[in-house]
Parts: sequence; structure tokens; C-alpha cells
Amino acid sequence: MFKKILLCSGAAIAAFAGGVLVLASTKPDSFRVQRTVTISAPQQAVFALVNDYRQWSAWSPWEKKDPNMKRSFSGPASGKGAAYAWDGDGNVGKGSMLITESTPERVALNLDFEKPFEGHNKVVFAIESKGLSTDVTWSMEGPSPFITKVIQVFCDMDSMIGAEFENGLAAMKAAAEKQVAAR
Repeated sequence: MFKKILLCSGAAIAAFAGGVLVLASTKPDSFRVQRTVTISAPQQAVFALVNDYRQWSAWSPWEKKDPNMKRSFSGPASGKGAAYAWDGDGNVGKGSMLITESTPERVALNLDFEKPFEGHNKVVFAIESKGLSTDVTWSMEGPSPFITKVIQVFCDMDSMIGAEFENGLAAMKAAAEKQVAAR
């Protein structure tokens, strides 16, 4: 009787694992996440928060997840060529970012993860002046290797990363609007 239970359990586990792998194979080969916010601050104030990695502590949701995270900055203080690397706990992993394009309307960067999984993504902050306010669109896109596809069977990438983008944009809005109010 015990053997039959073990055999049935093993078969059920194998069927479940096989189903997960089949579902994972149907997931797209790339992903894109995007969120937008309107900030009651001039474009230059928002640009300054995005264009200088040292300013990210005021708004980036990942900066608060691991207070003991090791950070390093290299290259210019801001703009094209500015680089930031981190090494933290399981909440933030290990990786680096490099600003590849920097104008008041657009900051683009390469985002490379080493841990917990290797990943190479493109991030863009589109910063559009609307007179006294500014629309900021934060987007990220990249390839979906098979391990990412397996994770997507259980977690929706857009919801998971999108929620962090929403938190970050809300914090960016608060920081920029606070700076404007203080002037």
C-alpha cells in the first residue's frame, strides 16, 4: 500500500513539474514593464533625481529593502557614463547600472544583475515637461531566459515589477514636490 502511495505521489509530482515546464515554454521570450506618474515639479527637478545615482536613495524602492547593502559609484557624478553597483541580501541581489543616455527628456541605462539570477535589461526614464508638471514614464525591458519563464508561471512579471515601479514613482513624486515646495 505504501509503495502505491509513493508511486502515485511521484507520478503526480512528475506530472506537475512537466506541466510547469510546458507552461513555461509558452511564455514570451522577452518582457516589458512600464508605469507613468505626473509630478507637480519642473522637468529639471525630476531629471536631477534620475540622472544622479546618489539621488536614488530618495525614491528608489530597492534602496530601502536592504539598509546594509554595499554601494559603489564610478565614472562621472551624473549623466552618461555614471555607474552604480550594489551587493545586498536576497531582497536586492547583486548588480550594476550604467547611464548610457542622458538628456532632460530621457535617461537610459543598462541594468545588469549578477545575483540571484543573471539578467541584462534596458531601463528608460522618459521625462516629459507639461509646463508646471512633468510626466515620468519608467520602463524596463529585457530577455526572458527559461528560468524567468518558469517564474512567470507562478508570478506575473508586470504586476511584480510594476508594483515596485509604482512605489518608486510615488516616492520620486514626493521627493520632487518636496524640493519644489522648499524653494
